[in-house]
Amino acid sequence: MIPVDGVKVGHWTDAEAQTGCTAIEFPVGTVASYECRGGAPAARELTLLEPEKSVTSIDALLLTGGSAFGLAAADGVMRRMEELGRGVPTPAGAVPIVPALGIFDLAVGDSTVRPGAEQGYAAASAVTSDDPPVGQVGAGTGAYVSHWRGPDGARPGGIHTATRRLGDVVMWALVVVNAFGDIDTGSRTVDLAPVEALRGSFEFDRTHTTIGVVVTNARLDKVGCRIVAQGAHDGLARAINPPHTRFDGDAFVAAATGGVPAHVDVVRLLALAAVTDAIRGAGQHHPG
Repeated sequence: MIPVDGVKVGHWTDAEAQTGCTAIEFPVGTVASYECRGGAPAARELTLLEPEKSVTSIDALLLTGGSAFGLAAADGVMRRMEELGRGVPTPAGAVPIVPALGIFDLAVGDSTVRPGAEQGYAAASAVTSDDPPVGQVGAGTGAYVSHWRGPDGARPGGIHTATRRLGDVVMWALVVVNAFGDIDTGSRTVDLAPVEALRGSFEFDRTHTTIGVVVTNARLDKVGCRIVAQGAHDGLARAINPPHTRFDGDAFVAAATGGVPAHVDVVRLLALAAVTDAIRGAGQHHPG
């Protein structure tokens, strides 16, 4: 079971085309913010999650393949949330809050196949509180790591999860690992080989990205969630070398369901640890 009560995940996968999408549904009243550190993000509706904006809760999140094309799948997630009566009340009815993050997977499989509204709806309709399948499924179907090594050197990435706990506070991370760099399993020295590769002729531009969500049962406001999202990126920086390149669109959403009082630095550290574990788990699942 997903360790944070009320959180549900569903996938849509096209293994042949090597693309897919993943919907994460949150319990009513979940607070969220984000941090984007990569140079080439594909994203939708993140501005709503800025701490100073008036929207205070999130209904669902879409993680998707298909680069910017795949962001259209959020329309289907919104339609499903509308059917469930979710969203911000307006005079014309509730408007679901569904941000979206995308990875670039168009260079593998069939680049003409991208998740759209129907695929997003299918993922959102399939959500369950059971532990989601991991590996190359959903948004991680066409995800690889070590892109700096060239097309023949890239290794399977995909979706991976991890949980960290401290007392009553729970942190759960779901990460789509599709990095330009290698997964760092904990070495004390920084390998400069991926940076050296930039001096060559291989074309890297805007073809990668690691995205994800960290969810906690802690009680946080949007500023606290922004700080926790920063912690998620600190975990990425520990587990991927090099992190946050101009070729990656690295972004994390941090969501808090609000059940347990906790100091924000405790939650941030748990996010760092959970993301590190999830990404390194991808390396263990597909060793180099």
